[in-house]
Amino acid sequence: MFYKRHGLPEVDEIVLCKVTKLYPNSVFVDLLEYGESGIVHISEVSPGRIRNLRDFVSIDRQIVCKVLRVDLQNHHIDLSLRRVNTTQRQQKLEEIKQELKSELLIKNISKKLNKPVEQLYQEISKKVFKEYSHLYLCFHDVIDNPHLLEKLGIEKNLAKELEEAIIEKFKPKKILLKALITLQTYDQNGIDKIKSILLAIEKVSSFTTILFLGGGRYQLSIEDTDYKKAEKKLKQVEDLLEKFNDKLSVSSLEREKTE
Repeated sequence: MFYKRHGLPEVDEIVLCKVTKLYPNSVFVDLLEYGESGIVHISEVSPGRIRNLRDFVSIDRQIVCKVLRVDLQNHHIDLSLRRVNTTQRQQKLEEIKQELKSELLIKNISKKLNKPVEQLYQEISKKVFKEYSHLYLCFHDVIDNPHLLEKLGIEKNLAKELEEAIIEKFKPKKILLKALITLQTYDQNGIDKIKSILLAIEKVSSFTTILFLGGGRYQLSIEDTDYKKAEKKLKQVEDLLEKFNDKLSVSSLEREKTE
């Protein structure tokens, strides 16, 4: 991993560490993002009594820790393993995963351009880190702003190579929700009522489509890059259908399984 942060971590910061030494009452680790070393006291490894540290950690194992104390003068860092909750651990590991993915992208481009990967990484990161803390944060923004890299000062031809690779590797996968809608009405203005509800459903999102299947049946498709947002739009459709229902009209929505 090329990524390195300058200085020392802050108290309460969540950091990725690698176990280097084990002693009866402490674990020595390297903070992979800072190039510094730290200590996890046995009391901060796990709640309760610990008879053998090797039941919880091992040499070369990567662990996610929380910074407890930082001695700026002596570069002494106390860490905790047990105070990191599941969400914090997952978020940190996902952050590292995304950054490694960004570095692999640069590595592949370095081969294509026949340029040393360390040199190319420095060339790119020097510009990016003026505005972003991580490469992957910048790369995600490139999806919606294709000229961002040039604005950051990266040479035009290199920016183009990066943009093409980023769009291919980082573009979010689309989520597709499908449902079968049935509309029936005996209202004297039934045709207009159905047209009105279908138009309202289509307006839920520019990525919402309705296909007429016949016999008052319609296939609804909702597309998005975020599952929660797609679910929210489907709920909006359900609310609209609820308003359609009365003594003379009835609707139903049945979700379809999608791969």
